[in-house]
Amino acid sequence: MIAIIDYRAGNLTSVKLAFETLKVQAEITSDPEKILAAERVVFPGVGAAGAAMAELRRLALGDALLAAVRAGKPFLGICLGTQILLDRSEEDGGTPCLGLVPGQVTRFRPTDRRDKIPQIGWNTVRFRRPHPLFAGIEDDSEFYFVHSYYPAPRDRDYVLGETEYAGTTFASVIGRGSLVATQFHPEKSGKVGLRLLANFLGWNGEEEPRRHQDTKGHQE
Repeated sequence: MIAIIDYRAGNLTSVKLAFETLKVQAEITSDPEKILAAERVVFPGVGAAGAAMAELRRLALGDALLAAVRAGKPFLGICLGTQILLDRSEEDGGTPCLGLVPGQVTRFRPTDRRDKIPQIGWNTVRFRRPHPLFAGIEDDSEFYFVHSYYPAPRDRDYVLGETEYAGTTFASVIGRGSLVATQFHPEKSGKVGLRLLANFLGWNGEEEPRRHQDTKGHQE
């Protein structure tokens, strides 16, 4: 079973529908026991970090999420669900988060007034190294973003993909071990997003050995 975490952070139905397009059933749940019993966990979300963390505490979901990652279950964070995996967010005056990824979440600070915040729309993702999540997806493919803040892991080894916006190169895909997370919305990114979700469904939670990667993201 695939558990889609329900912590009142919105955007859950579109994630569920994306999996149904791939002929896979997923359950939206806030039940810690179902999360722990799931084969895979998806942690999406839109909104603000402070409200999201308050809801996670109210629902007592934090420990279940930590346990799922520590158990090595394939785990996918999306958008806000990516940001609150880090130690802390600048949002809402400073919000302590889950601490699964060392680092903080930072607000865009554009110097060019033409760079609108939030970033809304399509942007390219450059892969820093091969990962099973990227199988069959070309480097510099476009994905759909909606965000004012971005993850900034302290350890660069967590950065799997990068994107440029508002004069900043930021981590748009992060992960280590069985955890991966995207700042963009794969469920809103058309065929390439569905391919990424299909790759997640077929992934065993382990990173492949690093191999040569050509300019199009193909492994040799």
